[in-house]
Amino acid sequence: MSLPLSGKFAIVTGASRGIGKGIALQLCQAGCTVFITGRKPENSLSSKLTYLSTLQETAQDCRDRGGKCLPFYVDHSDIKEVEKFFQKVAEITGNKLDILVNNVFSAVTNCGSGDTRKFFEKDPELWNDINNVGLQNHYYCNVYASRIMIQNPNDQCLLVNVSSIGGILYLFNTAYGVGKIAKDRMAADMGVELKDTNISAISLWPGAVRTELIMHMLETSDGNWGSEQNKMFWEGESTEFPGKCIVAIFNDRNMKGWNSSTVITADIGNYYKFRDIDGRKPANLREFKSLLNLTGHTTLASWIPSWVMLPGWMIAVWQNKINY
Repeated sequence: MSLPLSGKFAIVTGASRGIGKGIALQLCQAGCTVFITGRKPENSLSSKLTYLSTLQETAQDCRDRGGKCLPFYVDHSDIKEVEKFFQKVAEITGNKLDILVNNVFSAVTNCGSGDTRKFFEKDPELWNDINNVGLQNHYYCNVYASRIMIQNPNDQCLLVNVSSIGGILYLFNTAYGVGKIAKDRMAADMGVELKDTNISAISLWPGAVRTELIMHMLETSDGNWGSEQNKMFWEGESTEFPGKCIVAIFNDRNMKGWNSSTVITADIGNYYKFRDIDGRKPANLREFKSLLNLTGHTTLASWIPSWVMLPGWMIAVWQNKINY
């Protein structure tokens, strides 16, 4: 069995479940030594929702794939604790780090609560709930990871911000959208400053992902997840598909070509010619049909063929939202 990431070291934040867990599984399956982070059990959703896996369970599942996985309880809202975690990783690896995946996000249930109030009607603390861990922490992690990576200039390294199409489409609330587009811009601008180094930075947009929490919300119609526009998640990509994308990008000798980019998982699957773990080809966020579903135009979407795609340049213009 090929282990393309044998001898490599990675960090995946927020890996107790969902996309983070899926990415960690794929990195371990490829032979990588993976450091995963999550909240302590008493502070974790797993303590309230028993169907969710814990950080230790994720670590064991990763080891069962043949990889080496080291779990660390980290409060990503405490920057000093985050800094100490990176120092510990550097001590263990001898100042080596090849991949950082910024996935940690603490406001999934908040975003799926069905709260339709406008931003000025809500407690402004919502900003910190969504963007302290989900944005500010990603910046810090990129800084600390890059300081380790830059010490090994002959090794190509990768910074990944897990973001979403919420950066160009209104999803959930204002604070969410601002945080997502900021993560895309973070990767783009860091990529400019990393152009002449061994490090590349990207922002990764998964499609509709069948995470444990989202599937539970769909099955119970919890919050706003029972709405028609969210039915696309039933046919969404697995939590491991984004991990397959990261492995493929990292194994590309021309990985630097992706630097500063915002990339969609389905596009990466098409480019490197692989499918999801169940053999399916996930829907692409550039499909006009998918975008109509996401924006609630489900009746119109039913008439649109899945092969009608928006070109990348149109999404780039949409991101900037410049009106003349």
